[in-house]
Amino acid sequence: MYLRASVSDVLRRRIRFPPGTATGTITATATATSSSVTAAASTNLAPLPPPLPPNVRNSCSGRGFTWRKSSGDVSLWFMLYAQAVAAMLLGTCSDPVFAEGNSVESSSLTDPEDAEVAGLRRVDDDAVISNEHTMKWRIFTDNGRDSFQKAELYRVMKAFDKAEPLQLEAINILEDSFGPEDIRVGVAFHNLGQLYLVQRKLEDACSCYQRALKIKGRVLGHSHPDYADTMYHLGKVLHLQGKEKESEALIVDSIRILEEGGHGQSNLYMRRLRHLAQLYLKSSRPVDAENVQRKILHALELVKGWDSLDTVMAAEGLALTLQSAGKLREAHELLERCLDARKKLLPEYHIQTGANMLHLARVAMLYSNQLRSRSASDATIQLEKAKDFLENCIRISQQVLIKLMKQKTLFRKEDSAESRRNARIAMIILMQALDALGLLEINRMELQDSRDSSGAAGAENALLRCIDAYKEFERESSISDSVEVRTEYLKCLKHLLSLLTDGAQGRRHSRKVTVKELKDEINHVESEVSASRGHGKKA
Repeated sequence: MYLRASVSDVLRRRIRFPPGTATGTITATATATSSSVTAAASTNLAPLPPPLPPNVRNSCSGRGFTWRKSSGDVSLWFMLYAQAVAAMLLGTCSDPVFAEGNSVESSSLTDPEDAEVAGLRRVDDDAVISNEHTMKWRIFTDNGRDSFQKAELYRVMKAFDKAEPLQLEAINILEDSFGPEDIRVGVAFHNLGQLYLVQRKLEDACSCYQRALKIKGRVLGHSHPDYADTMYHLGKVLHLQGKEKESEALIVDSIRILEEGGHGQSNLYMRRLRHLAQLYLKSSRPVDAENVQRKILHALELVKGWDSLDTVMAAEGLALTLQSAGKLREAHELLERCLDARKKLLPEYHIQTGANMLHLARVAMLYSNQLRSRSASDATIQLEKAKDFLENCIRISQQVLIKLMKQKTLFRKEDSAESRRNARIAMIILMQALDALGLLEINRMELQDSRDSSGAAGAENALLRCIDAYKEFERESSISDSVEVRTEYLKCLKHLLSLLTDGAQGRRHSRKVTVKELKDEINHVESEVSASRGHGKKA
């Protein structure tokens, strides 16, 4: 403390500033980034930045800040240099101008000794200690800090009814202290919009984002990443409201701003492109989705190469889009490359590898259907390839499930969220693979124009294996309670019932299950799925 006071005293005595230059008014605007709503519920709130001074503007460039000063204000430059020297001498950086990467977060409000609160700093000019700026700082710290802290706590706890009035109170304090058009007010409205979006209060969220967008556009400019961030979230709200054209225009424009601002290879840019591709797929626009996914893959190939799972996932997403568009050869080539990369990057029995094989099997089965009218032998070859992929996928999925259950028994502890998720994914992929294997056997029987029951028996066996797999892990609530797992199980039940009651094949009787038992089980599972989905909508 003695060294800090000494250096500060030396700087004050030796450095003279021209009249009207306030040392405490030079601050940096922290770049605020928000994640997509999934998940929206997990999006971090943006920090409150200070207003931009007229003679100093900052712009985000990667991980630090770049500054541009007016050529005539030489004393201001010396002031910045002196503060940097002081920071180096003290071994710390008290001014955000030199704290690279140290954005103003809400956590700064918890430090009672911190002179900076949400970008607003105390002014000490050796002449007037309690001036207008200091009074605003005190008002905000005393009243606003508590509101922001409590609002954030309630938001994390999902106590939205308690978080909302605190957010509104904080906005009122900011408006009274700095005016309704201050940048901090804009950021606060953005944060309130996030709160409304999580609750699906779309009209309120839309109003907040529009207010934030207006303020950010006026203060930061229409090419600033923070402006693009609010624009992107407003586009998501409009999409949920069914305003697809307006939504697409905003999201595309927000992506363009990032690209033109030099952020075209950032993770945020990639996430937004992926979201845009998903919107195109949901809107039945596979060509537009394909173009966006090609752009993502090309960028990742340049930045990360095929030694990254991000590139593999992007290629797989493009392959699935190509598959739905009927471009099976290119889809197959991409999926083969994904499989090779995963075998190098992942352990031997990894569920991603199994899922990759399931995709390859489906492409091969579709390709077999295309070849059926031209060459039965080539179509049969594709079915054999598909069967190999499916059997390997089934083996990997079973190994993953067995390993997870053994770990639970060995360590005798509750499953982690990741373990439950992996178990659900493995069970879904296992049942999808067994269901696809049953369909493959039917296709083989039709392709060979066989009148014997070997193909139907093979299909029945695969579907019974699917039912047995579900029953084996039904006691594991982390698996059986999943709506997605029950939905896949329901598909297997219905396909088996259709196989046993198919009029073309005549009524068949399974050795393990009767038609009545199947119908009863289908009704039971359907009621459970409906109840789970109804409960989810209410929640």
